[in-house]
Formats: sequence, C-alpha cells, structure tokens
Amino acid sequence: MDMKRADFAGSWYPATAPACEKEILEFLDDTSIRPLPEKAYRAGIVPHAGWFFSGALACRVIHTLRSGGVPDVIVLFGKHLGPRDSATVMVKGGLETPFGPIAIHEPFALSLADTLNLSIEGTSSARPENTRELQFPFIRYFFPDVPIVPVGAPPAPLSATIGRETVRMARAMGLSLRVIGSTDLTHYGPNYGYSPAGRGAQAVDWVKQENDRRMIDRMLAMDEQGILNEALTAYNACCPGAVVAAVAAARAMGAEHGDLAGYTTSYDKRPDDSLVGYAGVLFS
Repeated sequence: MDMKRADFAGSWYPATAPACEKEILEFLDDTSIRPLPEKAYRAGIVPHAGWFFSGALACRVIHTLRSGGVPDVIVLFGKHLGPRDSATVMVKGGLETPFGPIAIHEPFALSLADTLNLSIEGTSSARPENTRELQFPFIRYFFPDVPIVPVGAPPAPLSATIGRETVRMARAMGLSLRVIGSTDLTHYGPNYGYSPAGRGAQAVDWVKQENDRRMIDRMLAMDEQGILNEALTAYNACCPGAVVAAVAAARAMGAEHGDLAGYTTSYDKRPDDSLVGYAGVLFS
C-alpha cells in the first residue's frame, strides 16, 4: 500500500505510540480548555502547530467529535494554498502515524475527485505538510478503524462548494461523516513580516483581543464569506479555505452555530516578538 510518511513525527509531535499516548492523556486533563456542552458534534476546527503549542486544543476537538458516535469516514480539510491554487485530494493508500497507519477511503475520495474535479495528491510522493499530518495521530487514536480523506481547500468560494458536496456525496453513498478543518490564526511579528500593532504587550493584546477575536467570531457564527474576507484582509487565518469547507459541511449536516473549545497563542507557551494564535471550535 502506498504510504504517506510521518514527516513531523519526532519533532512536531512524539515519534512513538507510548509517547504520543502520554501527551494525549495529558491534553485531555488540561483544565485550561473549557468544558463543552454535551452535544452530538459533527464538525470542528483545529490548530496545526507543534503539539507543544496547540496539541491540547486539537486533541480536545477531535476527541469531542466522538460524541456523535463513530462515523464511516472522516474528511480532513487543510493544506497551505493560495486563492488561485487547485483544490486537492489524496485518493488511495495510507497515512503513517505512531499508532499505525490510517487508510484512505478510496471509493469516497475518488468520487470527490471526479465530481469536483479535484487535483490528485500522491501519498508516497507527497511533500511534508503539517496542516493535516499533525491531526493524523489524534484521528488514529480516537477513531482507530475509521478511514479518512485528506482534502486541500484553497481560500476561495470553491471551498464552500466542496464542503457542501462532501456531505451530499457521503449521504448518497450511505456514509456517516465527521469533518475537520485545520488552520492556525494570526501569524504576527518579524518572523512573518506582519506587525501592524508594533511590538510588545500592545501587539500581543491586539492579536488576542482584536485580530484573532474577529476570526473566531466569524467561525462561531459560521459566516463563510466573513471568514474569507477576514483572512484575506487581516491575515488572521492561514488556511481559511479549510475553515470555509468545514463550516459549509457542518451547515449541510444541520449545524447552526459553533462552540469555542479554547483559544491560546504561542506567546502563552514561549513569549517572543513573533507569535501565532490557535483556536478550537466545534459545530452542532
């Protein structure tokens, strides 16, 4: 079987199953992440930095998606793409994780590719890509026998169509579904060439209370166009296409609003002039 190697294991997250499980259990005990209402969540947004920075949020969101039962397939939207880039999908093979491989749901992935004219991504030939790989160990741990479909969603209105069509096609094939969108929020400071609020405490406060807050509000309101507009003008989401696709899919599954699982920044873990924001959101 063609296999997408785990390029970030041993650096952005642990390389072995026991070490991954130890961190996952610690993440689930993290009291900084607010308790969520008991609902049958169908979709969520996760951050994709190294586990040290944002793993607790991603872990909690993916774990909470079990509240609605175990699905037939999980669709994971992510990938760093520009507005003019093609949407992509992996259609065959497997994805390496420390807990063992995850199979790609080939019939569903091929159907998506054909219907939506998505570009095909290889597995063994794929470049390192953190937005989706950082979620693979969590998915394998909490949904050990569930195949997935990794989709690359560009920051364009097309991604809303992809989200809606993903749900329609899953229903047509008789498949139950969970959807995950992967994005970090504002990338601020000299490392990223973006410092409209200067440096120091005022800059950190601006990122947290203004720039990231506007994007989180748009996510919670499930405002697809607002998400795109925010990201393309205020640079407060690095993979807004993934968010739009996940929100559109959530709406198609009957979700009406989002719940915030938590918010943090890299500054909270390691203070620096450059920082990144992270949020976890669930839709019901």
